[in-house]
Amino acid sequence: MHVAALREQVVVESTVAPALMPVAETSGMVRLLTCGSVDDGKSTLIGRMLWDSAAVAEDQRAAITHASQNRALNGEKVDFSLLLDGLQAEREQGITIDIAWRYFETAHRRFVIIDAPGHEQYTRNMATGASHADVAILLVDARHGVKRQTRRHAAICDLVGIKNVVLAVNKMDLIGWSEATFRAIEAEFRALAKGFGFVQILAIPVAALPGDNVVRRSAAMPWYGGPTLLDHLEALDVSTARRDAPFRFPVQLVLRHGDFRGYAGTVVSGRIRPGDRLVDARTGLGASVRSITTMDGDLAFAAKGDAVAIELDSDLDISRGAVLSEVGRRPINADVLEARLVWLAEAPFDPEAGYLLRTATDLTPVTSMSISALVDFETLASAPAHACAVNDIADCRILLGRPTSLDLFSELPATGNFVLVSAVDGTTVAGGVITWAQSGASAVGDNVFVLDRELLARGLCSDLGNSPADLAEFHRRAQEAAILLRSVGIPVLIEI
Repeated sequence: MHVAALREQVVVESTVAPALMPVAETSGMVRLLTCGSVDDGKSTLIGRMLWDSAAVAEDQRAAITHASQNRALNGEKVDFSLLLDGLQAEREQGITIDIAWRYFETAHRRFVIIDAPGHEQYTRNMATGASHADVAILLVDARHGVKRQTRRHAAICDLVGIKNVVLAVNKMDLIGWSEATFRAIEAEFRALAKGFGFVQILAIPVAALPGDNVVRRSAAMPWYGGPTLLDHLEALDVSTARRDAPFRFPVQLVLRHGDFRGYAGTVVSGRIRPGDRLVDARTGLGASVRSITTMDGDLAFAAKGDAVAIELDSDLDISRGAVLSEVGRRPINADVLEARLVWLAEAPFDPEAGYLLRTATDLTPVTSMSISALVDFETLASAPAHACAVNDIADCRILLGRPTSLDLFSELPATGNFVLVSAVDGTTVAGGVITWAQSGASAVGDNVFVLDRELLARGLCSDLGNSPADLAEFHRRAQEAAILLRSVGIPVLIEI
């Protein structure tokens, strides 16, 4: 009966991941990000790897070979970047603008390639791609070494929790295959990466256009004794999930059918079995698991990545945005937090603007926000600051209008990250990770004006009902009122 209930309601979807949310791991598959500065050869490198690993169909090989005839390729007959630079604007300008996704398999592994843009103008696209990756290939042109954009991309990879990095020193053929130059670039990168949380860094000298050390070993660099790029990727262990990770289940929606009531969503951490006790951190309500249901029937357990509906032995008054967890290890029910974020919007941070904090399934109004520091991309140290603009990485403090269930990113990445959206038009302005959180924002002082639901319902929002559209308008008006009050110097706390 539970399966029928699900069929008559709605198919359980995977939790929608915000811009910087790591995607659940897939057994046997590696999500591979290529990043670096403009013209370092990212598209050519991946194109060559696809070509040499027989991941390109014969008709596509013929089309790429034909399209390459009018291009100057230093003696090469194939422009491998055409396999990745899909947008017409990219082909005209010779740069990667959007994220290109490609899938291929070898005899040992399946790969999802995320080819990210290198130009500073498109850093937001690179940050989005990085949030989905298990491994980052950071390219450096051997002629130019580590650049400012290289440092920025490394900082973003660290921000989103990538642990495995491959430093591909490309275009070795253009510097006479110099080991000394390669070692100097490797040493510089390892020095700057000491402040990051990378678990493994491997430097590989490559020449993407002729294919040296990409799939086949280079005869021109006998001094390099490590693996080729593809050999390393096939052998790399990308599992990062803690085996004892606490259970987390952001509720996406509540399913009702007759006597059946299930909480639908995706397990983002840990595992659960029927009979286990769960609690909603925000309300403190608890119950035991009666069944774990999918479209194909009941499960004996659910683990990370499983999209399910959980039926409890008693109904909890919770909805979308709640996070079910095990009783002993709960998330933080926080309304004040500190975070590190990358600013993605063209418009700079405005302390008087209205923002909303979006986590896995929750959307919470931001009462106030302040910037405390920016990352200096020359030194990679934090420098005191009070403003940030597009592509900046900043440390900030955020007060929320109500508590929401969060974890620290260092402990549980899936529930320790967020995106910041505009309260006026809903556009994403930043993505970040939580470094510290606690409850207590409501005790900010007697001089704070509390904008609560009852007050709004009596006045500004008295014409609105309870439909989804009216509730959205209710939140929009509350944010607009808060913006106006803050603009005249009145601290505001939203409690709706």
